[in-house]
Amino acid sequence: MSKRDYYEVLGVAKTASESELKVAFRKLAMVHHPDRNPGDKEAEIKFKEVNEAYQCLSDGEKRAAYDRFGHAAFSQGGAGGPGFGNEFGDFMSDIFENFFGDGRGAPGGGRGRGGAPGRERGADLRYNLEISLEEAFSGKTETIRIPTSIACEACSGTGAKAGSKPRTCSTCGGYGRVRAAQGFFAIERTCPNCHGRGEVVDDPCTACSGAGRVNRERTLSINVPAGVDDGLRIRLAGEGESGLRGGPSGDLYVFLSIKPHPFFQRDGADLFCRVPISMVTAALSGEITVPVIDGSQTQVRIPAGTQTAKQFRIKGKGMPVLRSREVGDLYIQVSVETPQNLTKRQRELLQEFDQSASDENHPESAGFFSKVRDFFVSGATRA
Repeated sequence: MSKRDYYEVLGVAKTASESELKVAFRKLAMVHHPDRNPGDKEAEIKFKEVNEAYQCLSDGEKRAAYDRFGHAAFSQGGAGGPGFGNEFGDFMSDIFENFFGDGRGAPGGGRGRGGAPGRERGADLRYNLEISLEEAFSGKTETIRIPTSIACEACSGTGAKAGSKPRTCSTCGGYGRVRAAQGFFAIERTCPNCHGRGEVVDDPCTACSGAGRVNRERTLSINVPAGVDDGLRIRLAGEGESGLRGGPSGDLYVFLSIKPHPFFQRDGADLFCRVPISMVTAALSGEITVPVIDGSQTQVRIPAGTQTAKQFRIKGKGMPVLRSREVGDLYIQVSVETPQNLTKRQRELLQEFDQSASDENHPESAGFFSKVRDFFVSGATRA
């Protein structure tokens, strides 16, 4: 029976790059692997065929010979048939991790490749901190207390009782994982004796029960810079939970929220403040005193004829921009207040004004109602 073309077996073009060959091989090896197709002889044959094709084409010299002479290059004392090399073993190790691991590359929580056995990183922690808008404006130093895990002082984080120390696991030799041969494959699994730690504690520390850490409440000082916004996250490296058996600590993430302010609404670095003014001030002009976020006050000149929703910009009186020298602006939006609880005399004065007023005194309303009249007149004409 003649052999199929190696490029056809892998489903790639003859110009395929090394990475394309690798991707095709991984995909087909996963599909036809004997462990995924127990008792399927056809799948086993295809798996061997895929491996043979990849072993040839992934080798530069063998691929060049194959491209020139085809399968004849490896028959009758040719360049040598494709075999099972170290690279194939590495690929199979990756594949078996996907089959039998826990999805983290280090089943059972032990060490990953190149990692230290038994030294597990501590968990990250979250702390929610609520501050006022004034504190966000000026910045502050906040002291917080958080429950966390710290390294056990009695055993210095090793988990072993004072005077003793963990011993290297005799089952895995400290690697945290063991290999079991299955034909020409090697299946790597978490060590059942040390559960992936690589070490065994025969005499555990009584203070931490062998974990190498204990629960405590810690006091930390947090620097909140000026200009922070709602939802900002501050990361404190290494201030999270201590790792197991001397492993590195996690991080602490402080999430900031800003309390609603009674006067100001924030939009980025700009502040907005709604200020009610009297009808007289709006009509005749005047000055109003408004608050500023830094605790001071400032004067705003109201020109005659000011209408509701008119905005006045006060430059440089907003929020600072985080890690910058820039400062936002303060916008004052006025709202003309209609007088209430009028006396008899006040009513008479307003009625006198209304009788003497003209369209020039109320141009906006006069213009609106003029358009309304025109609309209905034109509608009646069309009808």
